[in-house]
Amino acid sequence: MITQEFAKLWWKLSKDLRHHMETELAPTLTEGQLTVLELLMSQERMKPSDFISFLATTPAAITTLLDRMEKAELVIRERDEKDRRIVWVLVTDKGKEECQRGIQIRERFLQNYLSRISSHNQQLLVYLLGKVANA
Repeated sequence: MITQEFAKLWWKLSKDLRHHMETELAPTLTEGQLTVLELLMSQERMKPSDFISFLATTPAAITTLLDRMEKAELVIRERDEKDRRIVWVLVTDKGKEECQRGIQIRERFLQNYLSRISSHNQQLLVYLLGKVANA
């Protein structure tokens, strides 16, 4: 059955990527932290609550994640100058460096997988995955 084969292949690819990322990012970064850094690089600053929809987790887990990241000097939290109730999360220079390192690790891993098929089939694969993901 096609769905079973798809599920098996998807699980294997996901597992391989997760294992590789956990191993290569350690000890300074986790995948969740890399996601936060990538979001901050594209947004400049975000409120802690903004991360919930991207990370599919609880506010308490976001707070714990940001606490660890702040302790590791990857992010800083600042109060809004006009409304002190608002806290902004910003990426530090160290966070930017770690983000670039994490992206490079992921890119090399994925390129290794994609290099097994032609450039045309790579584009087709991305197109088809886009169709499935946006369905």
